[in-house]
Amino acid sequence: MPEPLEKRLETAMAELQEAQEAIARTEHELRQASFARLSSDRAVRVTVGPQGELTSLEFLENKYRDMSPQELAASVMEAAAEARLAMNRHVMKALMPFTEASSAVPELPGFEVDWAKIFGPEVLEKNEDDRPRPDAAKPAWRDALDEDGD
Repeated sequence: MPEPLEKRLETAMAELQEAQEAIARTEHELRQASFARLSSDRAVRVTVGPQGELTSLEFLENKYRDMSPQELAASVMEAAAEARLAMNRHVMKALMPFTEASSAVPELPGFEVDWAKIFGPEVLEKNEDDRPRPDAAKPAWRDALDEDGD
């Protein structure tokens, strides 16, 4: 025998209240989030805030003194891209539960989000702990820099 409409409505309202509270907690946590990443040459550390904005840029161990402007720029861009990617993955993981179907109200199927369209396809690639691996291939722009000999 199906559940009475009043009981189903009560269940749905309770789930909605829980979801609203969870969203508020998630929003608060995301507003406080930041990610820092090192460039592969370990010359630069970049930190990004919750919207992927640069909040800190550090030049490590005076390595920048021996770098060409192009090399330094490449290191900054690499670290910033890695930090933004880590933030994007964090946001995606935090928001994913809110896209899923309702367990209490089967009529609410959830919705699909095209994370790759929002953040770019690299956000869906598997990468342990959101950190580049030392054995990973160099980005194409880094290879081009090496070929120029600059």
